[in-house]
Order: sequence, then C-alpha cells, then structure tokens
Amino acid sequence: MTDRQTRKTAFIDAAGWGQARVAPLAGDASNRRYDRLTAPDGTTAVLMDAPPDRGEDIRPFTAIARHLQDCGLTAPAILAEDADNGFLLLEDLGDTLFARVLETDPNPEPQLYDAAIDVLVTLHAHEVPDVAPYDAPLMADLAALAFTKYRAGVLGEDDETLTQRFRDRFEDLLQPLSRAKPALALRDYHAENLIWLPERDGAARVGLLDFQDAMTCHPAYDIVSLLQDARRDVSPAIEHKMIARYIEATDHDSHAFHTAYALLGAQRNLRILGVFARLATDYGKPKYLHLIPRVWDHAMRDLDHPALAPIAELVHDSLPDPTPDTLAKLERP
Repeated sequence: MTDRQTRKTAFIDAAGWGQARVAPLAGDASNRRYDRLTAPDGTTAVLMDAPPDRGEDIRPFTAIARHLQDCGLTAPAILAEDADNGFLLLEDLGDTLFARVLETDPNPEPQLYDAAIDVLVTLHAHEVPDVAPYDAPLMADLAALAFTKYRAGVLGEDDETLTQRFRDRFEDLLQPLSRAKPALALRDYHAENLIWLPERDGAARVGLLDFQDAMTCHPAYDIVSLLQDARRDVSPAIEHKMIARYIEATDHDSHAFHTAYALLGAQRNLRILGVFARLATDYGKPKYLHLIPRVWDHAMRDLDHPALAPIAELVHDSLPDPTPDTLAKLERP
C-alpha cells in the first residue's frame, strides 16, 4: 500500500466510513480523483482525493461550496475535510448529470436549462466572495494557448511575435468588460458538472460540481460555459432563449450583453482549444481531441461578431482547421 493510500484509508476511517465499499468515479482533466463510498446501510458519500504534491488544494473548493450554500444553491455538503493531505468527504448528489439525463431523453432540455439559468440569476444577485479577478490580461494570455499549444502543436513551431500580436489585440477588446459589475464565475458550468435534482425547489434543483477555480468576471462568462458546451450540442433555439431569459431576469442591456457573450465565447473557446491540445501533447491525454471540432465551431461563430473584427482575420489566417489530419498531429507517437 502506498503512503497516499495509507493516508486515504486513515481519513476514511476517521470520518466514520471505515466499513464502506469504495468504488472509483470518473475523474476529470485535473489531478483530482473521486471515489464513491457506500456504507453497509446503503448510504453513500463521495471522496475527493486532491494530492497537494501535484498542485491540488481543496481550500478553494470548500470556500466556494460554502458560499454557494449561503446563496441557497446546491453545492455538496462537506462531511469531512483534511486540507493538509488533500481529502474531502462530500455529500453524494447522485449521477443524474444534465448530460446523462439528456442523452436518455432530450425533451427536458428546456426545463433543465431554465433551471441552470435561474441558478446564475440567483448567484449573481449576491455579493461576490474574495476571489481573484479573471481580468483582461489573464483572459488574453489564456486564450493565447490556441497559438502556443494548438497551433504550435500542429505546426511544430511557436511564433512568439504572432502570439504577442494576438494577445495585445485581444486584451484591448476584453478590457471594457471590466466596467460591468462583476459576478462570481464558476468557470466550468456545463452539462457534465450540473446534476438534476427535481425533488428540490427552485434554483436548488441544480446540483453544482467542479467550482474550485471560480473567479470574478463579467456575468456572461458562465452563460457561455453553459450554452457553448465543449461536450454536447446545445440547440440554437435553447441558446437564444436562455440568453434572453437571463437578460430579462437581470435587466442587462441586450446589445452590451450579447457583445460580452461573443467576446467571452471567443476567449473561452480559444483557451479550451489550447488546453485540449496541451493535454494531448504535454500529458499524453488525447481523449479530448475529438471535442476540438465543436469548440472550434463555437469559436468561429463568436469571431463573426463585429466586436471581434480586430482579431478575427488574424485567428482565421493563423490557426489550422481541426481536420482529422490536423488533430492526428497532436497525438504523441
């Protein structure tokens, strides 16, 4: 038994779950791992294993979880925690992820997305906690991963002058977004991280996962994350209806909000393009490459907005289309 396993077993025992059956749950793109614990009486809980020596820290997760709960939203209750060793025991919200529900039956899509928008309306009505801002310089730098990881991974070279030109132009475009009242952006707000809990009421019907990277940002950010989902197609009708639902509920200016939505959509999708490429080239995780064409389509649609004109031609001319041959170049031999 490894030292990590010994500490994990000790944590489970100390939390009173020593007799539980342990079964792995699907992980994510990080170094965190998850197990479902099932007690002899059938009660379940979820164990998060986030090794500090691999850059993980559970404290942002616990802080945001408690903030969400204070807002009347459904984040998993924290049953036990060990920040020094990176273990959390959490309430098990079940397996009814939006993505799984809609794979089985697409008919509830409007109801589920209505509820997801209502969560953001509720969240954005509260003061933001003390977290870092997702500001224009950082957003531009992360969007540049499309050049330093995707483009460079495909072409085998990194053009630093080109990347800096993109960075500078995009930062200028994103800068005005900082004038809007900031909201807490969970930043991974999509169908694989939302759990449908129809037995609960109002916005609490949506269980929230994977929010430890939350920052402050323009309120359109999580709406982009939800509606321009890298992992599933959201119908254009739902996308338009949900944006309108949020604007009506929050009294945002429609033109300004749609502009912010396009800017943040381009930023998020270009960043994801680079992240998925990096996972393949640097970490030997090619399983996300098949998602790149959808991400690409989202980014190209965002770049059609007039507000993106100063970078649109540069992106179109510089980034290779994600054809099968292009994506094959991102896989390790």
